[in-house]
Amino acid sequence: MINLPTEYMYIALPIMIFLARICDVTLGTLRVIFVARGQKYIAPILGFFEVFIWVVVISELLNSANNIICYAAYAGGYATGNFVGMLVEERIAIGMVFMKIFLPKGGKDLAERFNKNGFGTTLIKGEGSEGSVDILEIVVSRKSGSTVEKILNDFNPNIFYVIEDIRTVRKGIYPKKKSLLNYRRPGK
Repeated sequence: MINLPTEYMYIALPIMIFLARICDVTLGTLRVIFVARGQKYIAPILGFFEVFIWVVVISELLNSANNIICYAAYAGGYATGNFVGMLVEERIAIGMVFMKIFLPKGGKDLAERFNKNGFGTTLIKGEGSEGSVDILEIVVSRKSGSTVEKILNDFNPNIFYVIEDIRTVRKGIYPKKKSLLNYRRPGK
């Protein structure tokens, strides 16, 4: 139990509970995302710290059972932690996505643009509700999302595409990673 003077119990303790709850819920959000992405070594480490923080916070909350401000801080920290966790996950952009791009024509030209930028594509001919379509399939890292969207918007700002999260990718053609330690193109 944290020993604070009584006048600080209504200010400092709720703030500490709120901030700790943000941390543990953010870690929990990231842990779930890592589990879904198959990151089996990172998820347990995040889970350890998530539960450790939670146990400390809940014990302080139970010791301050008569302080409604602490309860509000606990709930507010939970809500904020969910939001912060999603923001952090967006920033680190872990994993790969599968894109399906539908074009009435020009699929070969768009595939060449992707290929020039190091992305492997598959072009499929199909039939849509309004006639023949070119369907491009591409697997990209989530970090490459802005590059892919720029290529699509430069080609046709009204293009229709679908993005799905994928768990595992094996081989393939991807842009060269920007790293001092990695000078090769993975998958080649």
